[in-house]
Amino acid sequence: MSQIPKLTSVQKRYLARGLDEPGGKLPLFDHEGQRFNDKTIRACLKQGWAAPWYRNPLKPDWLVCRLTDAGRVALESADVLDTTAEAPQSEENV
Repeated sequence: MSQIPKLTSVQKRYLARGLDEPGGKLPLFDHEGQRFNDKTIRACLKQGWAAPWYRNPLKPDWLVCRLTDAGRVALESADVLDTTAEAPQSEENV
């Protein structure tokens, strides 16, 4: 059985932005206006979580991508893992 690679927090934020966008378009910039690192985008492309969408003739070095079905599955898996993680015990329960 193959293991699904775990999303980093940055990859998760990047990919999650495509969930509500038409065609799953992924952003070039984060909520603070900073460009997403090309390493983050390329890692998502390599895993198949993102796919190239189109080339920007004005900025050919920008990677304009869209969220893939595999990216949606990875996000769902990450959410499941986040919500099923064992909560730390309080001092009362120890």
